[in-house]
Amino acid sequence: MILIEEEAKMSHKLGRLSLLWFCLLFFGICSLGLAQSGSPKVVFKENQWNFGRIKQGEVVTHEFVFKNEGTAVLKVNRVSTSCGCTAALVSEKELSPGREGRLKVTFDSRGYSGKVIKYVYFESNDPKSPQIELSLLVEVEVPPGPRIELDRYNLDLGISLEGEESTARFKVKNSGQLEMTIDIESPEMTFYAGGKKIVFPYTIAAGKEVELELRIPGKEGRVGLLRDYLLIKCNDPSRPTLSLFISRYVITREELRQLFEKYGQLLGIKK
Repeated sequence: MILIEEEAKMSHKLGRLSLLWFCLLFFGICSLGLAQSGSPKVVFKENQWNFGRIKQGEVVTHEFVFKNEGTAVLKVNRVSTSCGCTAALVSEKELSPGREGRLKVTFDSRGYSGKVIKYVYFESNDPKSPQIELSLLVEVEVPPGPRIELDRYNLDLGISLEGEESTARFKVKNSGQLEMTIDIESPEMTFYAGGKKIVFPYTIAAGKEVELELRIPGKEGRVGLLRDYLLIKCNDPSRPTLSLFISRYVITREELRQLFEKYGQLLGIKK
């Protein structure tokens, strides 16, 4: 009877020890699995770079250095910029723990002046920082030169009759400090300034504004909604080419007669 009781006690102790060893083994395997899986962690040496003062037209570059300080592979999902003037290229798409990578950023200052700030967005599988914003600062110095301004970029000529000439006016201003030369290539259209026909290239003095009149000859067979555009080229380094869009609706004489019959009385027009 005593022997049976001692065997039961021994069996109970062995059971407890087995359970303890099982728990230790289970938690040890879980801890090992967590240690092996881990997570990536991206750290940049700097999140902002100042190029200082540069001249308009210069293209400048900088490399942001980053490191994977995590315990798993860092994967770069996407790199984007706030505008097309800035380009970004990453050296590697995947980085093992402890390794460094480089993000090369290029900024094109053409068309910019004064203080400028642009952004680069770095996206990765870092669970705590899935997106990091980097910024670029620069002050663009603009040398003296011409500067073109248009009072409008769309001309609506309204309704015109088939075969008849259409006209419109728009203003061109040189708000720069040097003489501006403009050139418009349009074999069909003619241009006037102050009632006189002009030829291109045409010069506009610094600080002056000119009103130009364009005339479009009518053509038989061209009816309905018509759209054209002008390419205005000039020696303004920041805006060397501008587009001016032109629209008009051309009707036939028969369509005009039908409109007159339908709305003439309403408008008080006598036949």
